Amino acid sequence: MTTDKPAEKPKLPPEAQRALAEEEERRRKAAEQAATAMPRPKEIGGPDGLEPTRYGDWERKGIVSDF
Repeated sequence: MTTDKPAEKPKLPPEAQRALAEEEERRRKAAEQAATAMPRPKEIGGPDGLEPTRYGDWERKGIVSDF
C-alpha cells in the first residue's frame, strides 16, 4: 500500500522568505514599468547590422577600438 502525498516544500528561514518577497516585488514593478514605457525612437543615421558595441569595444569595418 502506497500513499501518494505531494512533496512538502522545506520551510525557509524568515530572511529567505523576505528576500523572495522583495525580489517578486522588484520583478512586478519592472514588468509594470516595461508595460507602460514608451517605445524607443528609431535611430537615424546609425550603424547598419550588428550592434558595434556588443563586446564592450567599438568595432567598425573590422577595426576595434577600446573605450
